[in-house]
Amino acid sequence: MLDLRNEILELKDEVISLRREIHMYPEVGFEEHRTSSLISSYLKNVGLEVEESIAETGVVGLLFGKEKGKTVMLRADMDALPISEANEVPYKSRNAGVMHACGHDGHTAMLLCAAKILSRHADLLGGNVKFVFQPSEERDPGGAIKLIEAGVLENPKVNFTFGLHLSNLFPVSSIALRKGIFMAQADRFSILIKGIGGHGAYPHLLVDPILVASNIIMALQSIVSRETSPSESVVVSIGELHSGSTFNAIPETAYIEGTVRTLNKLSARTVPESIERIANNIATAYRATIEFEYNTGYPPLLNNEKMTEFIMEVATGIHSLRIIEAPISMGGEDMSYYLEKVPGAFFWLGSSNKEKGIDKPLHSPYFDIDEDALLTGIEMHVNIALKIFGFDEDSF
Repeated sequence: MLDLRNEILELKDEVISLRREIHMYPEVGFEEHRTSSLISSYLKNVGLEVEESIAETGVVGLLFGKEKGKTVMLRADMDALPISEANEVPYKSRNAGVMHACGHDGHTAMLLCAAKILSRHADLLGGNVKFVFQPSEERDPGGAIKLIEAGVLENPKVNFTFGLHLSNLFPVSSIALRKGIFMAQADRFSILIKGIGGHGAYPHLLVDPILVASNIIMALQSIVSRETSPSESVVVSIGELHSGSTFNAIPETAYIEGTVRTLNKLSARTVPESIERIANNIATAYRATIEFEYNTGYPPLLNNEKMTEFIMEVATGIHSLRIIEAPISMGGEDMSYYLEKVPGAFFWLGSSNKEKGIDKPLHSPYFDIDEDALLTGIEMHVNIALKIFGFDEDSF
């Protein structure tokens, strides 16, 4: 098979430029209008059949190979986060309070350049390639389920699907993956605590919702330490706490919002029951009441065993690329919805470089990547598409 590495290397400046352009103008979920326009124009310029405005802002590019039949879907997410960037770099976000702190700018740029390379060599493809640029991975419900409902896995029918995610947990020039469970189910809950507000000098006449909230937050950690088997992995984290507006008044209400991460159906069912029980009983003890809401989020992400082995084979053929067995991540990813329906795999693409000072975690206001990782990502996408059609499905 033709070695396309030199062609990929020639796109280094282009992929970096694309990534920085997207980084400078980040957009949150389902508002990626500028990003979608850039993607559509690029895909049309390289000769792909393009469908726009799917699931609001999604874009799909379709490349037909020399042979009819099977289709592989390569997916990139394109939304940013409501985070103010703290990096002082030439490509710093121009949109106040919004930042590509999760690498989706890089995901988009890599897949665009992979589409460019593959469009030049469609005669080498044993089937079709569907390039999916998904909105709103960060927001629940995210863009994956909306794209599936819009028919992204059909016309033509998708037979395999793959995705990657930049990560500073792993060094540049590496990928990390594992068979089976790869990422957790990611749920969201909120607790509204209702008390009796009034002057801070007379707490005995009131019901303090901040006191109740504080006790609930502390007690919820006992779910992991005292209600979950030590052999199981569960995370309960509080991300928001709001109450009051002045120093000398006890407010009427307090609001808690958090996330639960689980790896199995039993924990996914029992943890919300425990949260509600603990919160309700503590509120009652302090003469307050609560309103509890729980939203089940993305299901656990499961990598198909044979597809994971295929990714390892592809990576083995890439010069100087290190393959790492990834630990299970308690993060969530709506790539899981595609993998519930289509055989495939998802993997981390290493992007850290401590010598360059690039090692901040995902969702940090200081997150950045070693842009050398972008070329590795392009090469992985290209080789997946070129080799998947020779994969023996009967070996599943």
